[in-house]
Amino acid sequence: MLNLLYKELRLAAHPTLFIFALLGVLVIVPAYPYGMVFMFGCLGVFNTFFYGRETNDIFYSALLPIPKRDVVKGKLLMIVSVQLAQMLISLPLAFWRVNLLPQGNPAGIEANVAYYGFGFVIYAIFNFLFLTSFFKSGYKAGNAFLLASIPAVLVLAAMEVLVHFPAFAWLDSVAPADLVRQLPILVIGVVVYIAALLAAYRISVRRFQRVDL
Repeated sequence: MLNLLYKELRLAAHPTLFIFALLGVLVIVPAYPYGMVFMFGCLGVFNTFFYGRETNDIFYSALLPIPKRDVVKGKLLMIVSVQLAQMLISLPLAFWRVNLLPQGNPAGIEANVAYYGFGFVIYAIFNFLFLTSFFKSGYKAGNAFLLASIPAVLVLAAMEVLVHFPAFAWLDSVAPADLVRQLPILVIGVVVYIAALLAAYRISVRRFQRVDL
C-alpha cells in the first residue's frame, strides 16, 4: 500500500496537487470564503489526473506487476492523503485565527467544527463522482471533473450562504457551546467521507476492470 502511494506522489502527482494542499493556510486570511480551500483541493486532483492522461500514467500503472484494482487503490490513497493533509495544515491556523481575528469572517462560514464537517461532505461528493466517472474510461478527466464539481460547488455555496441567516448563526460560531452543537455535522461528514471512498473504490474497480487500455 505504501509503495502504491509512494509511486503516485513521486511520479503521478502534478505539482499543483501539493501547492493546493498547502492552501489550507487560507483559513487565516480575513474576509475570505473558506469553502474555496476545498475547491482548490478538488482542482488539484483534476490537474493530477489530467496530467496523468497526458503522460499515460494509467497505461504505465496497468503495465506494472499489480492487479488493476491496485491502480485504483493508488489513486484513491493519493487523493485521501492530500485532502487530509490539507485539513491538518489548516487546523492550527483555524485555532490561531480565533484570537487573531475575533471579529469573525464576514465573507462566509468560520473555520470551525461545522466547516470541517461540510468539507468532508464536499470531498465525499467530489471523490465519489470523480473517481467512478473517470474509471469508466481511464482518461476522461475533464468530463469526470465537470460531473463531480457541480454538486460539490452547490454544497459549498449552501454552506457559505446558510451562515448569513439568523437561524443558522450557530454554524458560524466559535463559541464553545456552539462548537459542541456542531459536532454531529463533523461526525456525519467523516462517516459520509469514509462511506463514499469505499463505494467509489468498489465501483471504480468494477468499471476499470472492463476498460481495455
